[in-house]
Amino acid sequence: MTPRGMKKIFRESPEELILALAILAGLAGVSIYIVKLYFDYFMARQFTKYPKPIAKSLRRALYYTNIKPDPNLARKYYKQALEQCNELQLDPFSDDVLGIRIQTAAWLEKIGNYQGAITVLDSVMKDCLKWVEWMEKSVADGTVDKSGKPPTVKALPEENRPVVAENGEEVVVENLWHKRTRLLAKAVGTSTKLGALYSDEHVLEPENAQTRLTWAVETALTESRRRREEGVKGEEGPWMSPEEIGGAMESLAHHYESKSQFHLTVPLFFQALRLCASPCHRVTIMNNLAVAFAQHPLQTPLDIVPNAPATSNAIVSPDMPTDRAGFLEAAKNWAGNAYSHSKDIQGDERTEECDEACAVALVNMGDIAAMLGKKEVARKRFQQAIDMSKKIGFAPGVSQAEAGLQEL
Repeated sequence: MTPRGMKKIFRESPEELILALAILAGLAGVSIYIVKLYFDYFMARQFTKYPKPIAKSLRRALYYTNIKPDPNLARKYYKQALEQCNELQLDPFSDDVLGIRIQTAAWLEKIGNYQGAITVLDSVMKDCLKWVEWMEKSVADGTVDKSGKPPTVKALPEENRPVVAENGEEVVVENLWHKRTRLLAKAVGTSTKLGALYSDEHVLEPENAQTRLTWAVETALTESRRRREEGVKGEEGPWMSPEEIGGAMESLAHHYESKSQFHLTVPLFFQALRLCASPCHRVTIMNNLAVAFAQHPLQTPLDIVPNAPATSNAIVSPDMPTDRAGFLEAAKNWAGNAYSHSKDIQGDERTEECDEACAVALVNMGDIAAMLGKKEVARKRFQQAIDMSKKIGFAPGVSQAEAGLQEL
Protein backbone atom coordinates (compact mmCIF):
# COMPACT_ATOMS: atom_id res chain seq x y z
CA MET A 1 0.00 0.00 0.00
CA THR A 2 1.42 3.42 -1.05
CA PRO A 3 1.64 6.47 1.24
CA ARG A 4 -0.98 8.22 -0.94
CA GLY A 5 -3.35 5.26 -0.49
CA MET A 6 -2.82 5.34 3.27
CA LYS A 7 -3.69 9.05 3.36
CA LYS A 8 -6.86 8.41 1.36
CA ILE A 9 -7.98 5.63 3.70
CA PHE A 10 -7.20 7.82 6.73
CA ARG A 11 -9.37 10.67 5.33
CA GLU A 12 -12.25 8.31 4.55
CA SER A 13 -12.13 6.01 7.63
CA PRO A 14 -9.61 7.23 10.22
CA GLU A 15 -10.99 5.06 13.06
CA GLU A 16 -10.83 1.87 11.01
CA LEU A 17 -7.26 2.59 9.86
CA ILE A 18 -6.07 3.26 13.41
CA LEU A 19 -7.78 0.06 14.62
CA ALA A 20 -6.21 -1.97 11.81
CA LEU A 21 -2.75 -0.57 12.55
CA ALA A 22 -3.20 -1.30 16.26
CA ILE A 23 -4.18 -4.89 15.48
CA LEU A 24 -1.17 -5.30 13.19
CA ALA A 25 1.13 -3.86 15.85
CA GLY A 26 -0.34 -6.24 18.42
CA LEU A 27 0.12 -9.23 16.13
CA ALA A 28 3.70 -8.18 15.44
CA GLY A 29 4.35 -7.91 19.18
CA VAL A 30 2.87 -11.35 19.82
CA SER A 31 4.95 -12.83 16.99
CA ILE A 32 8.15 -11.31 18.37
CA TYR A 33 7.28 -12.62 21.85
CA ILE A 34 6.65 -16.15 20.51
CA VAL A 35 9.95 -16.13 18.60
CA LYS A 36 11.80 -14.87 21.69
CA LEU A 37 10.08 -17.51 23.85
CA TYR A 38 11.09 -20.21 21.38
CA PHE A 39 14.76 -19.20 21.41
CA ASP A 40 14.86 -18.60 25.17
CA TYR A 41 13.30 -21.98 25.90
CA PHE A 42 14.11 -24.41 23.12
CA MET A 43 17.50 -22.97 22.17
CA ALA A 44 18.70 -22.61 25.77
CA ARG A 45 21.81 -24.41 26.93
CA GLN A 46 19.70 -27.12 28.56
CA PHE A 47 19.19 -28.38 24.99
CA THR A 48 22.22 -27.18 23.04
CA LYS A 49 24.65 -28.99 25.36
CA TYR A 50 23.36 -32.28 23.91
CA PRO A 51 24.09 -33.73 20.45
CA LYS A 52 21.40 -32.62 17.99
CA PRO A 53 19.37 -35.88 17.88
CA ILE A 54 19.07 -35.95 21.68
CA ALA A 55 18.28 -32.23 21.87
CA LYS A 56 15.49 -32.72 19.33
CA SER A 57 13.95 -35.57 21.35
CA LEU A 58 14.18 -33.56 24.57
CA ARG A 59 12.51 -30.53 23.00
CA ARG A 60 9.63 -32.75 21.94
CA ALA A 61 9.47 -34.47 25.34
CA LEU A 62 9.25 -31.15 27.16
CA TYR A 63 6.78 -29.80 24.60
CA TYR A 64 4.45 -32.72 25.38
CA THR A 65 5.16 -32.27 29.10
CA ASN A 66 4.63 -28.54 29.58
CA ILE A 67 3.08 -26.95 26.50
CA LYS A 68 0.72 -29.53 25.02
CA PRO A 69 0.53 -32.32 27.63
CA ASP A 70 0.35 -35.78 26.07
CA PRO A 71 1.59 -38.61 28.34
CA ASN A 72 2.08 -41.13 25.54
CA LEU A 73 4.15 -38.82 23.35
CA ALA A 74 6.11 -37.42 26.29
CA ARG A 75 6.99 -40.97 27.40
CA LYS A 76 8.00 -41.85 23.83
CA TYR A 77 10.44 -38.94 23.51
CA TYR A 78 11.96 -39.28 27.00
CA LYS A 79 12.64 -42.93 26.21
CA GLN A 80 13.99 -42.03 22.77
CA ALA A 81 16.35 -39.42 24.26
CA LEU A 82 17.79 -41.97 26.69
CA GLU A 83 18.20 -44.56 23.92
CA GLN A 84 20.06 -41.97 21.83
CA CYS A 85 22.36 -41.21 24.77
CA ASN A 86 23.26 -44.90 24.81
CA GLU A 87 23.71 -45.08 21.03
CA LEU A 88 26.00 -42.03 21.00
CA GLN A 89 27.92 -43.44 23.98
CA LEU A 90 27.41 -40.50 26.31
CA ASP A 91 28.62 -41.18 29.83
CA PRO A 92 25.55 -42.65 31.58
CA PHE A 93 26.80 -41.10 34.85
CA SER A 94 27.19 -37.57 33.50
CA ASP A 95 24.90 -34.89 34.92
CA ASP A 96 23.41 -34.47 31.46
CA VAL A 97 22.26 -38.09 31.12
CA LEU A 98 21.24 -38.47 34.77
CA GLY A 99 19.36 -35.19 34.36
CA ILE A 100 17.17 -36.74 31.65
CA ARG A 101 16.30 -39.63 33.96
CA ILE A 102 15.52 -37.28 36.84
CA GLN A 103 13.39 -35.08 34.56
CA THR A 104 11.52 -38.22 33.48
CA ALA A 105 10.79 -38.97 37.15
CA ALA A 106 9.60 -35.39 37.69
CA TRP A 107 7.25 -35.76 34.72
CA LEU A 108 5.89 -39.07 36.05
CA GLU A 109 5.23 -37.42 39.42
CA LYS A 110 3.53 -34.51 37.67
CA ILE A 111 1.05 -36.80 35.89
CA GLY A 112 0.34 -38.72 39.11
CA ASN A 113 2.40 -41.83 38.36
CA TYR A 114 4.14 -41.83 41.75
CA GLN A 115 5.25 -45.46 41.61
CA GLY A 116 6.77 -44.84 38.20
CA ALA A 117 8.67 -41.84 39.55
CA ILE A 118 9.89 -43.92 42.50
CA THR A 119 11.07 -46.69 40.17
CA VAL A 120 13.07 -44.26 38.02
CA LEU A 121 14.65 -42.44 40.97
CA ASP A 122 15.44 -45.70 42.74
CA SER A 123 17.31 -46.89 39.63
CA VAL A 124 19.22 -43.58 39.48
CA MET A 125 20.28 -43.91 43.12
CA LYS A 126 21.31 -47.56 42.79
CA ASP A 127 23.28 -46.93 39.60
CA CYS A 128 25.16 -44.04 41.24
CA LEU A 129 26.00 -46.20 44.26
CA LYS A 130 27.15 -49.10 42.06
CA TRP A 131 29.62 -46.79 40.35
CA VAL A 132 30.85 -45.43 43.71
CA GLU A 133 31.35 -48.99 45.01
CA TRP A 134 33.19 -49.97 41.81
CA MET A 135 35.48 -46.96 42.05
CA GLU A 136 36.33 -47.55 45.73
CA LYS A 137 37.00 -51.25 45.08
CA SER A 138 39.14 -50.47 42.03
CA VAL A 139 41.28 -48.02 44.02
CA ALA A 140 41.63 -50.54 46.85
CA ASP A 141 42.80 -53.40 44.58
CA GLY A 142 45.03 -51.15 42.49
CA THR A 143 43.21 -51.41 39.15
CA VAL A 144 42.59 -47.64 39.25
CA ASP A 145 45.23 -45.05 40.10
CA LYS A 146 44.85 -43.76 43.67
CA SER A 147 45.00 -40.20 42.36
CA GLY A 148 41.74 -40.84 40.51
CA LYS A 149 43.25 -40.26 37.08
CA PRO A 150 40.77 -41.61 34.50
CA PRO A 151 41.93 -44.62 32.45
CA THR A 152 42.71 -43.99 28.80
CA VAL A 153 39.83 -44.85 26.49
CA LYS A 154 39.70 -45.30 22.75
CA ALA A 155 38.38 -42.23 20.97
CA LEU A 156 35.04 -42.51 19.19
CA PRO A 157 34.64 -41.74 15.48
CA GLU A 158 34.02 -38.02 15.05
CA GLU A 159 30.51 -38.49 13.61
CA ASN A 160 29.39 -40.44 16.72
CA ARG A 161 31.32 -38.41 19.27
CA PRO A 162 29.25 -36.67 21.94
CA VAL A 163 29.69 -32.99 22.65
CA VAL A 164 33.41 -32.52 23.38
CA ALA A 165 33.62 -28.76 23.23
CA GLU A 166 31.91 -26.13 25.31
CA ASN A 167 32.29 -22.40 24.67
CA GLY A 168 35.13 -23.22 22.32
CA GLU A 169 37.13 -25.08 24.96
CA GLU A 170 37.78 -28.80 25.14
CA VAL A 171 36.02 -30.52 28.03
CA VAL A 172 38.50 -31.99 30.53
CA VAL A 173 37.84 -35.63 31.45
CA GLU A 174 36.55 -35.81 35.02
CA ASN A 175 38.82 -37.07 37.80
CA LEU A 176 37.39 -40.26 39.34
CA TRP A 177 37.47 -38.91 42.90
CA HIS A 178 35.54 -35.85 41.72
CA LYS A 179 33.09 -38.13 39.94
CA ARG A 180 32.66 -40.15 43.14
CA THR A 181 31.82 -36.96 45.05
CA ARG A 182 29.30 -35.90 42.43
CA LEU A 183 27.56 -39.28 42.21
CA LEU A 184 27.48 -39.83 45.97
CA ALA A 185 25.89 -36.39 46.42
CA LYS A 186 23.43 -37.24 43.64
CA ALA A 187 22.53 -40.47 45.45
CA VAL A 188 21.96 -38.58 48.72
CA GLY A 189 19.74 -36.00 47.02
CA THR A 190 17.82 -38.70 45.15
CA SER A 191 17.34 -40.70 48.35
CA THR A 192 15.94 -37.60 50.08
CA LYS A 193 13.49 -37.11 47.21
CA LEU A 194 12.50 -40.79 47.42
CA GLY A 195 11.79 -40.28 51.12
CA ALA A 196 9.46 -37.41 50.23
CA LEU A 197 7.67 -39.51 47.59
CA TYR A 198 7.24 -42.47 49.95
CA SER A 199 5.73 -40.03 52.49
CA ASP A 200 3.32 -38.56 49.94
CA GLU A 201 -0.37 -39.11 50.66
CA HIS A 202 -0.69 -40.94 47.32
CA VAL A 203 1.94 -43.52 48.34
CA LEU A 204 2.09 -43.64 52.16
CA GLU A 205 4.96 -46.08 52.69
CA PRO A 206 6.42 -44.63 55.93
CA GLU A 207 8.94 -47.41 56.53
CA ASN A 208 10.49 -46.94 53.10
CA ALA A 209 10.44 -43.17 53.64
CA GLN A 210 12.33 -43.55 56.91
CA THR A 211 14.87 -45.90 55.32
CA ARG A 212 15.63 -43.51 52.47
CA LEU A 213 15.76 -40.35 54.62
CA THR A 214 17.88 -41.98 57.32
CA TRP A 215 20.33 -43.31 54.73
CA ALA A 216 20.62 -39.84 53.16
CA VAL A 217 21.43 -38.18 56.49
CA GLU A 218 23.87 -40.84 57.67
CA THR A 219 25.68 -40.97 54.31
CA ALA A 220 26.05 -37.18 54.21
CA LEU A 221 27.46 -37.17 57.75
CA THR A 222 29.73 -40.18 57.14
CA GLU A 223 31.32 -38.55 54.09
CA SER A 224 31.79 -35.28 55.98
CA ARG A 225 33.47 -37.18 58.80
CA ARG A 226 35.75 -39.10 56.38
CA ARG A 227 36.96 -35.87 54.82
CA ARG A 228 37.53 -34.32 58.22
CA GLU A 229 39.58 -37.31 59.42
CA GLU A 230 41.44 -38.23 56.21
CA GLY A 231 41.55 -34.86 54.47
CA VAL A 232 40.20 -33.98 51.02
CA LYS A 233 41.92 -35.81 48.17
CA GLY A 234 43.29 -33.96 45.17
CA GLU A 235 40.58 -32.97 42.67
CA GLU A 236 37.92 -34.54 44.91
CA GLY A 237 35.99 -31.29 45.02
CA PRO A 238 33.71 -29.95 47.76
CA TRP A 239 31.14 -32.14 49.49
CA MET A 240 27.56 -31.14 50.21
CA SER A 241 27.17 -27.71 51.79
CA PRO A 242 26.07 -27.41 55.44
CA GLU A 243 22.71 -26.11 54.21
CA GLU A 244 22.22 -29.17 51.99
CA ILE A 245 23.06 -31.55 54.85
CA GLY A 246 20.76 -29.57 57.13
CA GLY A 247 18.00 -29.87 54.55
CA ALA A 248 18.33 -33.67 54.58
CA MET A 249 18.13 -33.65 58.38
CA GLU A 250 15.06 -31.43 58.24
CA SER A 251 13.33 -33.83 55.84
CA LEU A 252 14.00 -36.72 58.23
CA ALA A 253 12.76 -34.62 61.16
CA HIS A 254 9.48 -33.93 59.36
CA HIS A 255 9.12 -37.66 58.72
CA TYR A 256 9.47 -38.44 62.43
CA GLU A 257 7.08 -35.57 63.16
CA SER A 258 4.46 -37.17 60.89
CA LYS A 259 4.80 -40.36 62.98
CA SER A 260 4.55 -38.38 66.26
CA GLN A 261 8.10 -39.45 67.16
CA PHE A 262 8.98 -36.03 68.53
CA HIS A 263 11.85 -37.40 70.62
CA LEU A 264 13.61 -38.07 67.30
CA THR A 265 12.41 -34.84 65.70
CA VAL A 266 13.94 -32.43 68.22
CA PRO A 267 17.66 -33.35 67.81
CA LEU A 268 17.39 -33.31 64.03
CA PHE A 269 15.78 -29.85 64.03
CA PHE A 270 18.55 -28.67 66.38
CA GLN A 271 21.18 -29.84 63.89
CA ALA A 272 19.29 -28.35 60.94
CA LEU A 273 19.05 -25.01 62.78
CA ARG A 274 22.79 -25.05 63.47
CA LEU A 275 23.55 -25.60 59.77
CA CYS A 276 20.95 -23.19 58.35
CA ALA A 277 22.28 -19.93 56.89
CA SER A 278 18.95 -18.38 55.82
CA PRO A 279 17.61 -16.04 58.55
CA CYS A 280 13.98 -16.54 57.52
CA HIS A 281 14.27 -20.31 57.32
CA ARG A 282 15.90 -20.37 60.75
CA VAL A 283 12.66 -18.87 62.06
CA THR A 284 10.71 -21.69 60.39
CA ILE A 285 12.93 -24.28 62.09
CA MET A 286 12.45 -22.52 65.45
CA ASN A 287 8.69 -22.87 64.96
CA ASN A 288 9.17 -26.56 64.22
CA LEU A 289 11.16 -26.93 67.45
CA ALA A 290 8.37 -25.22 69.40
CA VAL A 291 5.80 -27.68 68.02
CA ALA A 292 8.08 -30.67 68.66
CA PHE A 293 8.75 -29.67 72.29
CA ALA A 294 5.05 -29.01 72.90
CA GLN A 295 4.25 -32.59 71.87
CA HIS A 296 7.42 -34.26 73.17
CA PRO A 297 6.84 -37.50 75.15
CA LEU A 298 8.22 -37.93 78.65
CA GLN A 299 11.41 -39.99 78.74
CA THR A 300 14.60 -40.31 80.74
CA PRO A 301 17.09 -37.88 79.15
CA LEU A 302 19.92 -40.41 78.95
CA ASP A 303 17.81 -43.11 77.30
CA ILE A 304 19.19 -44.27 73.95
CA VAL A 305 16.58 -43.87 71.25
CA PRO A 306 16.06 -47.20 69.42
CA ASN A 307 16.28 -47.37 65.61
CA ALA A 308 17.38 -43.75 65.36
CA PRO A 309 20.10 -42.36 63.10
CA ALA A 310 23.39 -41.69 64.84
CA THR A 311 22.79 -37.94 64.93
CA SER A 312 19.66 -38.36 67.07
CA ASN A 313 21.30 -40.24 69.94
CA ALA A 314 24.26 -37.90 69.83
CA ILE A 315 22.11 -34.92 70.71
CA VAL A 316 20.26 -36.52 73.64
CA SER A 317 21.73 -34.76 76.70
CA PRO A 318 21.08 -34.24 80.41
CA ASP A 319 20.01 -30.66 79.58
CA MET A 320 16.80 -31.87 77.92
CA PRO A 321 13.62 -31.34 79.98
CA THR A 322 12.34 -34.37 81.89
CA ASP A 323 8.76 -33.36 82.73
CA ARG A 324 5.74 -31.94 80.94
CA ALA A 325 6.20 -28.47 82.41
CA GLY A 326 9.80 -28.39 81.19
CA PHE A 327 8.84 -29.38 77.65
CA LEU A 328 6.08 -26.74 77.50
CA GLU A 329 8.49 -24.10 78.81
CA ALA A 330 10.97 -25.05 76.07
CA ALA A 331 8.17 -24.89 73.49
CA LYS A 332 7.15 -21.44 74.75
CA ASN A 333 10.73 -20.19 74.54
CA TRP A 334 11.24 -21.47 70.99
CA ALA A 335 7.96 -19.95 69.79
CA GLY A 336 8.99 -16.65 71.40
CA ASN A 337 12.42 -16.87 69.76
CA ALA A 338 10.78 -17.48 66.38
CA TYR A 339 8.50 -14.46 66.80
CA SER A 340 11.24 -12.06 67.95
CA HIS A 341 13.70 -13.19 65.28
CA SER A 342 11.08 -12.87 62.53
CA LYS A 343 10.42 -9.27 63.59
CA ASP A 344 14.13 -8.42 63.60
CA ILE A 345 14.84 -9.48 60.00
CA GLN A 346 14.70 -6.50 57.65
CA GLY A 347 15.81 -5.40 54.19
CA ASP A 348 16.78 -7.82 51.44
CA GLU A 349 17.05 -10.71 53.91
CA ARG A 350 13.34 -10.50 54.71
CA THR A 351 11.22 -12.75 52.48
CA GLU A 352 7.65 -14.00 52.40
CA GLU A 353 8.78 -16.93 54.55
CA CYS A 354 9.59 -14.47 57.37
CA ASP A 355 6.08 -13.00 57.37
CA GLU A 356 4.43 -16.41 57.31
CA ALA A 357 6.77 -17.76 60.00
CA CYS A 358 5.91 -14.76 62.19
CA ALA A 359 2.19 -15.59 61.88
CA VAL A 360 2.88 -19.27 62.61
CA ALA A 361 4.86 -18.26 65.71
CA LEU A 362 1.84 -16.35 67.00
CA VAL A 363 -0.36 -19.41 66.43
CA ASN A 364 2.17 -21.59 68.26
CA MET A 365 2.33 -19.12 71.14
CA GLY A 366 -1.46 -19.28 71.36
CA ASP A 367 -1.50 -23.09 71.31
CA ILE A 368 1.16 -23.31 74.03
CA ALA A 369 -0.59 -20.71 76.20
CA ALA A 370 -3.77 -22.77 75.91
CA MET A 371 -1.87 -25.90 76.98
CA LEU A 372 -0.61 -23.96 80.02
CA GLY A 373 -4.17 -22.95 80.89
CA LYS A 374 -3.63 -19.25 80.05
CA LYS A 375 -6.77 -18.75 77.96
CA GLU A 376 -6.69 -14.94 77.79
CA VAL A 377 -3.09 -14.95 76.59
CA ALA A 378 -3.99 -17.65 74.06
CA ARG A 379 -6.98 -15.65 72.81
CA LYS A 380 -4.80 -12.56 72.36
CA ARG A 381 -2.14 -14.47 70.41
CA PHE A 382 -4.69 -16.18 68.16
CA GLN A 383 -6.29 -12.83 67.33
CA GLN A 384 -2.88 -11.32 66.54
CA ALA A 385 -2.20 -14.30 64.26
CA ILE A 386 -5.53 -13.81 62.46
CA ASP A 387 -4.92 -10.08 61.94
CA MET A 388 -1.40 -10.59 60.64
CA SER A 389 -2.32 -13.56 58.43
CA LYS A 390 -5.13 -11.57 56.80
CA LYS A 391 -2.76 -8.65 56.25
CA ILE A 392 -0.22 -10.81 54.38
CA GLY A 393 -2.78 -13.09 52.69
CA PHE A 394 -1.73 -16.21 54.59
CA ALA A 395 -4.88 -18.38 54.66
CA PRO A 396 -3.41 -21.31 56.69
CA GLY A 397 -2.53 -18.89 59.49
CA VAL A 398 -6.12 -17.63 59.62
CA SER A 399 -7.64 -21.12 59.68
CA GLN A 400 -5.22 -22.43 62.33
CA ALA A 401 -5.76 -19.44 64.62
CA GLU A 402 -9.55 -19.59 64.22
CA ALA A 403 -9.46 -23.29 65.07
CA GLY A 404 -7.46 -22.44 68.19
CA LEU A 405 -10.03 -19.85 69.26
CA GLN A 406 -12.86 -22.34 68.84
CA GLU A 407 -11.10 -24.83 71.12
CA LEU A 408 -10.70 -22.34 73.99
